[in-house]
Amino acid sequence: MRSSEGITQLLIDWGNGDQAALEKLMPLVYSELRRLAGNYLRRERAEHTLQPTALVNEAYLKLIDQRNAKWQNRAHFFGISAQLMRRILVDHARAHHSRKRGGDQFCVSLRNVAAAFGSQPDVDLLEIHNALNRLEELDPDQARIVELRFFAGLTIKETAEFMKSSHATVEREWKMAKAFLKSELTKKRHSC
Repeated sequence: MRSSEGITQLLIDWGNGDQAALEKLMPLVYSELRRLAGNYLRRERAEHTLQPTALVNEAYLKLIDQRNAKWQNRAHFFGISAQLMRRILVDHARAHHSRKRGGDQFCVSLRNVAAAFGSQPDVDLLEIHNALNRLEELDPDQARIVELRFFAGLTIKETAEFMKSSHATVEREWKMAKAFLKSELTKKRHSC
């Protein structure tokens, strides 16, 4: 049942209201969700207060609130999960900034994604979020590709499947999105 087809079928069953499918699904996807959370948190500042388990748990609570979701497949599920984790971390960063009134910045290390965005110093999580929002205003598909590739860790093939697009189109859009974000983050560089 660990196959993509088995997970997809459980997602479909859950989307159709089968709560037993959710109970079967979560043990199968938990380790992948934890890996996603770990990837997010490795990019955070060292003293970040959220742990991977807490991030997964918060995302899980938001996922189970997705009533009547029409899950397409495994890639769709992990794309939505990554988006939820990103929102949780951005909300956490905003709360931290408001408590500090502009004090310590939330810095995200891009060392782990140097291949994606070139060598980049630490960048504020909110700046990444804002740059991605600017990209979304210009090209929603490119922004979605970034979420799926960078945040969800999907391959080009999985992203193309999710986007219902060709491999070549996703590859081209991914390159343009990376160039845009690198430019935006370089312009808005903060010292952390």
